[in-house]
Amino acid sequence: MQMPSKRARIIGGAAVLAAIGVSAVGAVAVAAPDANAQKPGAAPSAQAEAQNVVATDHLTVHAAAKAAQAALDAAEKAGQHVSVSVVDRNGNTVVTLRGDGAGPQSYKAAEEKAFTSVSWNAPTSALVKRLEQAPTLKDIPGTLFLAGGAPVQAKGAPIAGIGVAGAPSGDLDEQFAQAGVAALGK
Repeated sequence: MQMPSKRARIIGGAAVLAAIGVSAVGAVAVAAPDANAQKPGAAPSAQAEAQNVVATDHLTVHAAAKAAQAALDAAEKAGQHVSVSVVDRNGNTVVTLRGDGAGPQSYKAAEEKAFTSVSWNAPTSALVKRLEQAPTLKDIPGTLFLAGGAPVQAKGAPIAGIGVAGAPSGDLDEQFAQAGVAALGK
């Protein structure tokens, strides 16, 4: 069975969220018909073009690598062997680091925690509690509702997610993910 693309998972996740009444942070611009629209065949005005474009913020690869390395360094300092993943606002992996001695399952789990945290703009530890009210959230492909994921925000909106997996507890994983977020503010 072929796995759906990350884009399809995001769209599917958004539909589920709308159905259960969970709100997400984000903005979508939709161009409305303009009473002063151009004649057919005429070039669109700059204002019309601006109405049809959505701008989003993303971490640079340099910033993503810096955050991932800071999270990995925090884990190594604590004597833990983990994997760290940073995904962009769309859930696409920007960088993943597998620390020396990290378990084979930690690589994928770190990606899924990062994807989950950016999708809901919340630490995955907080999202675990939401499962009590909506247990089917865990059925959304590509998500992992275990502590260890932290969103990266700009102006209150999610622009990336950092996931860490491999420590003996999700609390430690999340502590290391938060170290990655903190590194971006330096």
